[in-house]
Amino acid sequence: MNQSFMKKSTLNWLLIAGFVVTFSSCKKTTDDVTPKTGTTTSENQTVDSWILSNMREVYYWNDKIPANPDTTLAPDVFFDSILNKYDATTNPTGDRFSWIENDGDALQAELSGQTTTTGMEYNLYLRASGSTGVIAQVLYVLPGSPAEKAGIKRGDIISKVNGTLLSTTNFSDLLSTGTTYTFGLATVSGSTLVDSDQTRTVTATVFQENPNFLDSVYTVGSKKVGYFVYNQFVPGANGSTANEYDAQMDAVFSKFKAQGVNELVLDLRYNPGGYTSSSANLASLIGKGISSGKLYFREEWNTTITPLLQQEYGSSFFIQNFLDKSQNIGSSLSRVFVLTTDHTASASELIINGLRPYMTVTTIGSTTYGKNVGSITITDDTGKIKWGMQPIVFKSYNSAGQSDYSTGFTPNVEVDEPISLLPLGDINEPMLNEALYQISGNSANGRRAAVRNSFLQMGSSIQRKAGGNSMIRVIKNLKL
Repeated sequence: MNQSFMKKSTLNWLLIAGFVVTFSSCKKTTDDVTPKTGTTTSENQTVDSWILSNMREVYYWNDKIPANPDTTLAPDVFFDSILNKYDATTNPTGDRFSWIENDGDALQAELSGQTTTTGMEYNLYLRASGSTGVIAQVLYVLPGSPAEKAGIKRGDIISKVNGTLLSTTNFSDLLSTGTTYTFGLATVSGSTLVDSDQTRTVTATVFQENPNFLDSVYTVGSKKVGYFVYNQFVPGANGSTANEYDAQMDAVFSKFKAQGVNELVLDLRYNPGGYTSSSANLASLIGKGISSGKLYFREEWNTTITPLLQQEYGSSFFIQNFLDKSQNIGSSLSRVFVLTTDHTASASELIINGLRPYMTVTTIGSTTYGKNVGSITITDDTGKIKWGMQPIVFKSYNSAGQSDYSTGFTPNVEVDEPISLLPLGDINEPMLNEALYQISGNSANGRRAAVRNSFLQMGSSIQRKAGGNSMIRVIKNLKL
């Protein structure tokens, strides 16, 4: 890394499925970036030269960057033009995840779970095959949030916003424009959606999400089953240095240990990733026979920067070991069950991959997102350049040298979430019910097969969580 980069930039490490990072921008697609109007060719060249210099040094695929890219382009267009773009046919191992933003000031807050929000997450579906009608099904509601106070709950189906039916052409604007929303609800009758006259009015506000969503202990025959719903890897609230969310996680496992938990169901179905430190903390509470002397995962960087990092920081820079945790319950476990969906990404997938060499990890649900590469946030500390970029810079591997989940982890047991959702933690809820069946051999309700969801999913609010599907490790002022 050149000296000007050392003096002007801060690397905050954001891992996207194998490790690292921190602070810069909050949406992962360049489509979300709107360049400032009135920018000149000279201004573009200044920013583009800064982008190019850094990308040639740290980008995982730096050998694929064009020799003479056009530095007169708008910065977001230029950034996109130098990426080693993914193509399912011609470049299946290419880049799906790097992005750039014209203003990164809000990223730190959002990566810490603080956003302006109604306090609910939802999936989007077409009302029927070939239809232009859209519905939003609520997946979970944050305790104490405006949505909870308005009476919205998991499973509610929103078909209207401010009196207008959702459609493929208007749903984005209706669900994200403004701060006050009147949601019109629909119900399911058999396989048919019926619009009702029920409404809920919600005003979005700045709200801090606690990722420790739910924990319970169930007695199943001779088994004590711990159940933990964890929705984002965040050590503490925005601006806090107390790591209070990690401490609350520790307290959950301390309770599990005190109650003699000998089976664990880890619910990561809605967890798109987060900070590496919290991922290591959680893995260290679960792992069997692990200690601070054993590898959780390691990183592979490009051949340009690897020797520089090695010289400056030693081989430990590329390694994340487990932590020694007194609350660890691994000695009482032979396996762990992880509940997954396509929202299960990055730091969540790192848990699955990192624990597999040490114990049996059984996944239940649907195929995970598939993100085994990491990025860093690069910003200009002088303030002269306002842009921040999030390029992929490494690939992650577990202690067995495995990093083969770029297409996601296929579940050991496939279970779909139905359109009629039961509360999380309800033993009849299909995914938890299947885990309890795997543990006991008996279904809690005498029926294991969930009603398949026949609606065509087309998106989710979870995809818009800060950092996309990311894993974050904080390393400031990297000097080379």
